[in-house]
Amino acid sequence: MARTYKAEGRQIAYVLRGLFIIGGLALYFSIPGLHWGFFFGIILVAVLAAEILGAMWTRRRRTNKKQYSAKPNQKKSSTATRRASKSVRSDEIILTSQLDDLTGAEFERLLALYFRDQGYTVKEVGVGGSDGGVDLVIIDRRGEKTAVQAKCYADHNLVPVTTIRELVAAKRNHDCILSLLVTTSDLTPPAKKEAEQFKVDYWHGGLVEHKFRAWGKWQPSKKRSPIEKNVVTVTAKSEIVKTKREVAASSGIACKCGAPMVRRKGKQGTEFWGCSNFPKCRNTRSV
Repeated sequence: MARTYKAEGRQIAYVLRGLFIIGGLALYFSIPGLHWGFFFGIILVAVLAAEILGAMWTRRRRTNKKQYSAKPNQKKSSTATRRASKSVRSDEIILTSQLDDLTGAEFERLLALYFRDQGYTVKEVGVGGSDGGVDLVIIDRRGEKTAVQAKCYADHNLVPVTTIRELVAAKRNHDCILSLLVTTSDLTPPAKKEAEQFKVDYWHGGLVEHKFRAWGKWQPSKKRSPIEKNVVTVTAKSEIVKTKREVAASSGIACKCGAPMVRRKGKQGTEFWGCSNFPKCRNTRSV
């Protein structure tokens, strides 16, 4: 059983009490002629001094533990508050900021700017507020509507399956045929399975960054804002690295529209090459 701070303080008090008494008695007997009252005074002072020092030790240890425990929580709270903030800075600042420096509302705004430049009509139905499962509704030149849900998450914070279900249900409220989930992290395995089952396309990790860089207007500065990054889990990091490799590997395979193709999975689990400009371009090629 782990020893408590109070038990540690008591043990230290016992040790100090013995040392003080031994030292006091050695001083008492080394000076002849001292009154016997000094003997009891030495014992009393030794006991009190040891108890006070033991209590101080216990208090200091508890204070240090509270301060140490509060630091990670403060960092986590600061990052979470920043992500959940509804404030939106200017487009110029958004276009020069790293993805992990953006708030959720700013990430939605960045996507709106991106899709407009791709030729879509964009309706920002949930930017900065309660979206009900849909942040953007994008309409292509043929009039086909796509419901877009944006999740600006830290790398280790994976999108759960409930988000996919909310998007599937919410797209009907906006008369959308297609649905697209865009996240800066990744999806949990159940969420990926649900997305494939209900034909929800999703962009994640390196694919999102690749599309923004190919766009050209998003040019993040190298100097990052002083925001504490959370620890990246091995699963999320490996998925993002895998996505970047797939994008790099497909750079030699070009679509008819000229954009690079990326490896995807169909509803039956069969892999194929799909255009990175989806849903604007729907050309595919077998692996």
